[in-house]
Amino acid sequence: MTSRRRFLQATAAAGGALATGGTLAAESRLAAGNRLSAGDALAADADRRRSTARPDRAARSLKLLFLGGTNFIGPHQVEHALSRGHEVSLFNRGRTNAHLFPGVEKLVGDRNDDLRALEGRSWDVVIDNSATNPRWVERSAGLLKDSCERYVFVSTRSVYADTSRVPMSVAAPVWTYDSAGVAPGAERLPYGLSKALAEQNARDAFGNDRTLVFRPGLIIGPGDTTDRFTYWPVRIHRGGEVLAPGTGADPVQIIDVRDFAEWLVAMVEAGESGTYNVVGPRTPRPMAELLYGIRAVTTAETTFTWVDTDFAINAGLRPYAELPVWRPARDGAEGFARFDLTPEVEKGLTFRSLADTTAATLEYHFSRPADRQAALRAGVDAQREQEVLDLWRAFRRAR
Repeated sequence: MTSRRRFLQATAAAGGALATGGTLAAESRLAAGNRLSAGDALAADADRRRSTARPDRAARSLKLLFLGGTNFIGPHQVEHALSRGHEVSLFNRGRTNAHLFPGVEKLVGDRNDDLRALEGRSWDVVIDNSATNPRWVERSAGLLKDSCERYVFVSTRSVYADTSRVPMSVAAPVWTYDSAGVAPGAERLPYGLSKALAEQNARDAFGNDRTLVFRPGLIIGPGDTTDRFTYWPVRIHRGGEVLAPGTGADPVQIIDVRDFAEWLVAMVEAGESGTYNVVGPRTPRPMAELLYGIRAVTTAETTFTWVDTDFAINAGLRPYAELPVWRPARDGAEGFARFDLTPEVEKGLTFRSLADTTAATLEYHFSRPADRQAALRAGVDAQREQEVLDLWRAFRRAR
């Protein structure tokens, strides 16, 4: 198992500019014999960001209520809001990373059936980044519509019922009961439909001019426990022959969790409303550029073997699963990673470098316990990868 110390030494050798104060601090903690938990790794990244954050604070301090706030995207948002001088309250069940933010007000409840901690209270802005059930939004927005100025809802790119458009924009149709083939009132809803209905519930309660909706694509970076992007830096860092899907030309648009957090807080401070997509970079990055860019951050001896799209899929390597991040630009997904981000960029959305994201992701990964490092939740395992590569070579020889 590659140690975190060895990774940090390798990235420093590959490019000293990637070594930040936070990385060196983490290296010192590791040298002292400490192993960071996933939650502590989030806090360590927050320490690093605080140390490099701009000293300026928001012109107006806002009272912010986060519904959730302690799992992956939430801590990045909360930390940036605090660094900008805002007053923060967290509402959740108190079960995930409860030790984070000891100085922040914590309200305990359950979005299914217990919102009592929110009753009789007021905030400037509600930031809802935990709702996967439209009924949760209906209840929370309904309760808070007269005591809060605005409602911010973190939705998803999955709300789009048609991703064949090139370019994609917020004008594309979203899922409805009819288009999803689901009866109104059904208990189990597809994810995209659930989020689309939740968006509308927020607008129904607060009105369009008081509702801000974000539709992120795949959110990546430090703190991500899904490993949907992490697979590629880890696999490439391991070295050897890497199975790469397609021709390398399929476009990719993803978003670093830190870029999203900073833009969300900036949009809240600006009093914005409306609906925005959150992916990047502005010009879609080809899959080959993504993989070669990740390789540039490591010193691993790595080669890529590009396997035909149909061959990979027929071999059981599914896009966005065994081969995460990658989605072929065909069969109705031509616009999946071809979003026109002109409105978002004009509103201040920016994108950090792939090198920064890769280094931070690997640092987070190597901070996790060894058994967790060995059990990625996305990607293809080494044995199956080698089997498909062997089959691909045999197929090519037989042609």
